[in-house]
Amino acid sequence: MSNKNNRSVYRRKDGKWANKKDKSSKASSLHTTQEEAQQAARQNLQNQGGGELKTMGRNGRIRSKDTIAPGNDPYPPKDTEN
Repeated sequence: MSNKNNRSVYRRKDGKWANKKDKSSKASSLHTTQEEAQQAARQNLQNQGGGELKTMGRNGRIRSKDTIAPGNDPYPPKDTEN
């Protein structure tokens, strides 16, 4: 099952790092470092119900893939004590 909230972090030709929602025509945000772009993408995914974060290296190849859990789980586990 694919998630419509998947995001990619990649380096643009101008040297900035982009946080972009997959299947979108424009980047959601631009950053000076890869770490800043990853943090922004993680926050976006948590706020939008989770998804897959794909990070590209400088060479354009996939460097890592992370599954981000929803920040506000509408169905939290029932076996944990509060």
